[in-house]
This record gives sequence, C-alpha cells and structure tokens, in this order.
Amino acid sequence: MYEANQGRGRRSNTLVVPQANNALQQLKYEAAQELGITIPADGYYGDMPSREAGSLGGYITKRLVQLAEQQLSGRSGQ
Repeated sequence: MYEANQGRGRRSNTLVVPQANNALQQLKYEAAQELGITIPADGYYGDMPSREAGSLGGYITKRLVQLAEQQLSGRSGQ
C-alpha cells in the first residue's frame, strides 16, 4: 500500500491509494488491541520498544496478505 522512495537519500512513505488510509488506520488499531500493544496517542513511535513495533508491523502484514489472498480466491469476509 505504501510507496517508498529508497536510494534517494530521503525516505518517504506515501499511500499509493490515499482512500485506503482510514482502513489501514483501523487495521492498525485492531491489530494493536489484539496484541495488547498501546498505540501512542501523539503518533510518535520513538518510545515504543522495537519488539512491539516489529510485532505490530508483522501482524499487520500477515493480515494484509490474508485479505489479499481472500480477494484473489474470490471469497469475502474473514
């Protein structure tokens, strides 16, 4: 969902499909709740332990892959 400008000295993650932002945010909060991780209210993740941030990112990736597989197979729902 994100496009990274790698190798240009500056990294910027921008949504390829900006309309997906709300769904991605909802997925992030659901994943954090399921894992028992608190999302920083101010949006700053610098104080979050690497283990938690990695777990959250990995879980979100896993869910996105599951959703894509369901769409490709023609199924809806979970």
